[in-house]
Amino acid sequence: MNFRAINHTIGSIILLEMAFMLPSLVWCWVDRDGHSALAFGASLLIMGVCAGLFLLVGRRAKGSIFAPEGFVTVAMCWIVLSLLGCLPFYISGQIPSYIDALFEVVSGFTTTGASILADPAEMSRGLLFWRSATHWLGGMGILVFMLAILPARQGGALHLMQAESPGPTVSKLTPRLRQTSKILYAIYLALTLACILFLLAGGMSLFDSLCTAFGTAGTGGFGIKADSMASYSPYLQWVVTVFMALFGVNFSVYYLLLLRKVGLAVKDEEVRLYFLILLVAGALIAWDIRDLIPDFSERIRHAYFQVSSIMTTTGFSTVDFDVWPAFSKAILLCLMAVGACAGSTGGGLKVIRLSLMLKSLRRAMRRTLRPNSVQLVRVNGKVVEDDVLHNVSAYLVAYVLILFGSFVVISLDELSLESNISAVFSCFNNIGPGFDAVGPMVNYDCYSDLSKLVLTLDMLLGRLEIFPLLALFSRHSWSRRL
Repeated sequence: MNFRAINHTIGSIILLEMAFMLPSLVWCWVDRDGHSALAFGASLLIMGVCAGLFLLVGRRAKGSIFAPEGFVTVAMCWIVLSLLGCLPFYISGQIPSYIDALFEVVSGFTTTGASILADPAEMSRGLLFWRSATHWLGGMGILVFMLAILPARQGGALHLMQAESPGPTVSKLTPRLRQTSKILYAIYLALTLACILFLLAGGMSLFDSLCTAFGTAGTGGFGIKADSMASYSPYLQWVVTVFMALFGVNFSVYYLLLLRKVGLAVKDEEVRLYFLILLVAGALIAWDIRDLIPDFSERIRHAYFQVSSIMTTTGFSTVDFDVWPAFSKAILLCLMAVGACAGSTGGGLKVIRLSLMLKSLRRAMRRTLRPNSVQLVRVNGKVVEDDVLHNVSAYLVAYVLILFGSFVVISLDELSLESNISAVFSCFNNIGPGFDAVGPMVNYDCYSDLSKLVLTLDMLLGRLEIFPLLALFSRHSWSRRL
């Protein structure tokens, strides 16, 4: 285990987190909010000391980072980022409980959007900006950002990217990984800027546009108002609906479009299935809520906003969908599990895994009927290796076990069955709102500290797709290489 390289990476990541925290001080200065500014200053001081210690221990780091180090490094980075990133909330006293502050910032970094705040508007703008900025930083991944802007000091960068990026497989868009990271963040930044401009064109203020765009781009969903997106105009709601759907697409498809390989982009099986599910689910819900919302255009807008929000695991809301019929709520619950595309900023199981599971089931059925036949699983015309299919199966087993375990523990709080199931589903799939006690118009403050810690762990497990965090508990990950 290359401990020096791990510590050096963690120290560098803390410095990047400090850099991203600095713009929040601008809003403190604009609002003349000295109290919040002092909280940020104290937080930056503590973070600077921690970064210095990690860099001191990791000085003169040599050697490569292999798969075990990659998993451990990513898991440790996200844990340290969360433990330090919540300090401004806690030190300022605007979230007086450290566990609540940790829940809030982990929800931000993992782009979950679950909150313990009854009314976010009561928080200072500096802290609100940092809260929303965590979405943008966590959406594409802070380690991917580090790979894009910093020269590699040790080998094995691909292992870091594979451990942090969502999806069953991660491939390089270009031969050089740093160039791949730059391309991903360039696309991410361009789409974010486009979203900001469209929001500004609809009359939204600069501060609201920035915070809303961060939540949309990271598919996080932290609202800066108690009613999320409900009080904004239909135009602004449609803008967010479209951009949520766009950020749920695999970013490699956008790269193909930049290369003018439109045919390959259009034929991508995962993206086609993703939009098919989105369109069909929206149509079914629009039909089901026809008695609740008689106006056709309004019904279509709310239906597709919520489908886009839930499927991309963003978590914004325009209505209280907890009062919708059981059929609509069942569709939304299914969409929570499916999630967006691999290689996007969305969470969930991922559409490609759903596709692979269905194709594996079909192959198993054919092998049962024709034992001597050779059955291959293909995606976009390419054969999927058995190792990938086995990893998908292992992921599904771990996924189910964690869901059941978390559900049992938080049930100690004796909230309703619907609340507990949807809370675990929502946090593990990085969505945000659930049903009943954790519906779109309420929050997670109803849970005990133990349950909040479990749900916080679920958010991290969901964002890092289980295995990096599980690697922390494996003795093989920590064994030194001979």
